[in-house]
Amino acid sequence: MYKTSITGNVMLTVMLCSFVSTCVAEVFFEEDFSAGWEGRWTQSSAASNLGSVMVSPGRFFGDKDIANGLQTSEDAKFYAISASHKEFTNQGRALVIQFSVKHEQNIDCGGGYIKLGSFDKENFNGTSEYNIMFGPDICGALKKTHIIFNYKGETLEKKADVKCESDILTHLYTLIVNPDDTYEIQIDMNKVDEGKLEDGWGFLEPQQIANPEDKMPEDWVDDEMVDDPEDIKPVGYDDILPQTPDPTATKPDDWDDENDGVWEAPLIENQEFKGKWSPKRIKNPKFVGAWEPSLIPNPQYKHEDMLHSYPKFSTIGIDIWQVKSGTIFDNILLTDDISYATKRGEQMWKSQKHKEMIARDEYVKSKAVVAETVAETVAETVAETVAETVAETVAETVAETVAETVAETVAETVV
Repeated sequence: MYKTSITGNVMLTVMLCSFVSTCVAEVFFEEDFSAGWEGRWTQSSAASNLGSVMVSPGRFFGDKDIANGLQTSEDAKFYAISASHKEFTNQGRALVIQFSVKHEQNIDCGGGYIKLGSFDKENFNGTSEYNIMFGPDICGALKKTHIIFNYKGETLEKKADVKCESDILTHLYTLIVNPDDTYEIQIDMNKVDEGKLEDGWGFLEPQQIANPEDKMPEDWVDDEMVDDPEDIKPVGYDDILPQTPDPTATKPDDWDDENDGVWEAPLIENQEFKGKWSPKRIKNPKFVGAWEPSLIPNPQYKHEDMLHSYPKFSTIGIDIWQVKSGTIFDNILLTDDISYATKRGEQMWKSQKHKEMIARDEYVKSKAVVAETVAETVAETVAETVAETVAETVAETVAETVAETVAETVAETVV
């Protein structure tokens, strides 16, 4: 007969509760800019001319309630707005940063990123210290996703750029920073980059450096190309001058040799001159390759296990410059639960993707129709104006001609 021990059950329950408490996922911040958002966000007072924001679904969208987001509304402005969230540290656990950005204004130059840290909301600005900056940045040919970490007072840009989306649709950006010091970047729920933090950013000194005592051997040939020894300069090559007297020129009839000096034909470019001679280049048969010193362990390198870790996160903010406004930020999420972030991405972005594309196509089509109508109206107006102007001018000309003819005829008749 199977018996259970009450003491054993209690111990097991305590152990399970202890285990679960350390594994329960948390959502630190989630914002969809629904009712009451003004009370959750603080406009910075760091400058008097910062751009204003509003909540809007934009010009085209799928479901309006889901599409509502924080939109920049003034051109050529700096923006600085932030919100508080539950204070946390990401030491020893994953950190997922996820939000959507829609540049429906077809942005030419401006940011679409967010900053995380523990900064003063009232004085939040471009100089405020932050922990992580993440999101798209576009200006002309520059189209990249910023992933910047603040490490020991230095802001570390990613060594290799990650491209961002630059069309007018909504795109979802996700950064996952793992407790094992690895990372993953997703755009529209597709992985676009991953690796070790140590490899992707300059957190640490390189593990290996060039051996300063290693010298290139004297017999090492690193010239890939050499002069062709069989290519000989043609005889008389240097006798051909870059300019030559113009053979078609003739001495002017009024030229006086005694007063004007000996006449010389003007110089013209010599078509036979080919420039300074040099032998043609051929591959060097003795070429070994580009020499590189050997690598040795870097005495300055010190391994660290907590590159991912920040002691405190308590604020999130948008600090950007935009030439052309209209960007919409939405569905901002901070959590340590990767599966929850995926679920919310599917609910708030993926479910709307097709609907938004259809709405975008209809919007673009309607703009084209309006543009065509305006063009036709302008063309008709211009045509009418030109026609009236021409008609008046012709009438005046005809009237003047008729008047002159009649006057001449009358004059002749009278005479």
